[in-house]
Amino acid sequence: MSEPLVERMREFGTTVFATMTKLAVETDSINLGQGFPDTDGPERMLERAVEAVRSGANQYPPGPGVPELRQAVSEHRKEWYGLAYDPDGEVLVTVGATEAITATVLALCEPGDEVIVFEPYYDSYSAAIALAGAVRKPVTLRVDAGRFTFDPAELAAAVGPRTRAILVNSPHNPTGTVFTRAELEVIAALCRERDLVAITDEVYEHLTFDGVEHIPLATLHGMRERTVMISSAGKTFSVTGWKTGWICAPPSLVRAVQTVKQFLTFTSGAPWQLAVAYGMREEMGWVAAQRASLEAKRDRLMAGLEAAGFAVLRPAGTYFVQTDIRPLGFDDGLDLCLRLPELAGVVAIPTQVFYDHPARGSHFVRFAFCKKDDVIDEAVTRLQRLAASGG
Repeated sequence: MSEPLVERMREFGTTVFATMTKLAVETDSINLGQGFPDTDGPERMLERAVEAVRSGANQYPPGPGVPELRQAVSEHRKEWYGLAYDPDGEVLVTVGATEAITATVLALCEPGDEVIVFEPYYDSYSAAIALAGAVRKPVTLRVDAGRFTFDPAELAAAVGPRTRAILVNSPHNPTGTVFTRAELEVIAALCRERDLVAITDEVYEHLTFDGVEHIPLATLHGMRERTVMISSAGKTFSVTGWKTGWICAPPSLVRAVQTVKQFLTFTSGAPWQLAVAYGMREEMGWVAAQRASLEAKRDRLMAGLEAAGFAVLRPAGTYFVQTDIRPLGFDDGLDLCLRLPELAGVVAIPTQVFYDHPARGSHFVRFAFCKKDDVIDEAVTRLQRLAASGG
C-alpha cells in the first residue's frame, strides 16, 4: 500500500514535543522540554470543575461555549484591555488555543493564500497552514540588544498579493520575546494598508516579567475589526490538560471560525468551561502570584544555565529560556538535544525545528522553567557535566 497520509502533511510526523518527552521517559531524564507545569492551578478552581461534574454538567454544552465562560471572557477583555466583546456573537470557546488557531486558518484561508509567521514559530502553526492548503511565509526573528525582534522591511517585503493573514504570537513561544508597542504598530500598519487579518496567539498574556506589558494587537487603531484574538486557560491557570481556549473577534469572523470548529470538535468540555469562568472572575490574584513565582524560577534557571556555560537570553515572558550553545563548544542544537539525556540526564528542545531556515536557529536550545525549584536545581546540577564534555 502506498503512503496513506496526504502529501501536504507528510513533512510533519510526530511533534518534537512528543519525541523529546518520550526520550525523557525512556532515559529517566529531567524534562525541561515540553512547556507544562508540574504543579496544579488554583485549588478552588479545581474544586469547581469537580462540582460541575457531580452536578450534572456532563452533556454537550452550547456550540459557542457555556454562557458563563463567554461572559467571563467578555468581562476580562473589558477590564484588562478596554476591549468590548459581546459574549453572544463575539466570543467562541474552543478546545484550547491550538484548535482556535487551526479553525481560524481553515476558516479564513483558501488554498494558495499566504500566512505570515514569525520564525521560530510554534509547530502547530505550520501544520494548520498546510491543512488549509495555504502557504507559510516566514519572517525571521533575530537577536538584537539581547532580545528577539524582526526587521520591519523584511516583514513588509513578505506581504504579497496572496497574503491573507499575519499570525502574531506575543508573548512569543519559543523565544520569550514580548513585542513592543512600536513593533505592534508596524504590524498593525501593514494589516490596515494591505487589508490583512491578524490572528493573535496570546496564551501567555498574563505571564510577562520585569514589568513588561503585554499589549494586545486588537487594542491598536483599526485593529479590533480585523483581529482574531486567541487565548486559553491552560497557561494562565496551569491547567494545560483542560484544553479550554477561546477567540474574541467581530461577529463575521466568529461565524466563520465557528462554521469550521463545529465540524472539528463541535464543542468543548462543559465542566472545564464552568471552572474557568470561575477562575477568570475570582482567581486573578492567584495568577499574579504565579507570575511572580515563574519570574523567580526563570531567574533561577538562567543563573544555573549561565554557570553551566550557556549564553542565556533573558525572556520577557512565557515559560521558556533560549540559550546559545556555542560557548559550550556545540553548534547543532538538534544533535545536542538528542545527546543531552546521555550527557546530562536532561531533555530540552532544539529551537531549529521551529524554523523554515533551520541554520538560523541551529545554535539555540530552549529550556522550560515552569517546574518545581528542586527540579530546576537538579537539572542545573546535571547540566554542569556539559562544561566538562567540551562538545
